[in-house]
Amino acid sequence: MALLRHGERYGFDLARTLADSGGLIASEGTIYPLLARLRRNGLVETTWRESVEGPPRRYYRLTEAGDLALSTFIDHWKLFRDAVDSILEEASPR
Repeated sequence: MALLRHGERYGFDLARTLADSGGLIASEGTIYPLLARLRRNGLVETTWRESVEGPPRRYYRLTEAGDLALSTFIDHWKLFRDAVDSILEEASPR
């Protein structure tokens, strides 16, 4: 969802961006079921557009509910990250 925060994108573009980000493996077989679930849950909306490079593409964009869910996740993620960092700092040899 974070990849959609600044605008709509199509599924293959999302998969490629995740794969290029280093360490995140995201195949189309993983991305499309996740996007379908986000759509069913009202967190993303889609539109179809013609493509000069092949078949029409489905573009995804966050809904207002999706943006709120992402903001909530980011807040929780920061707390989780800080807790893990704290534990790792305590466990590291001095």
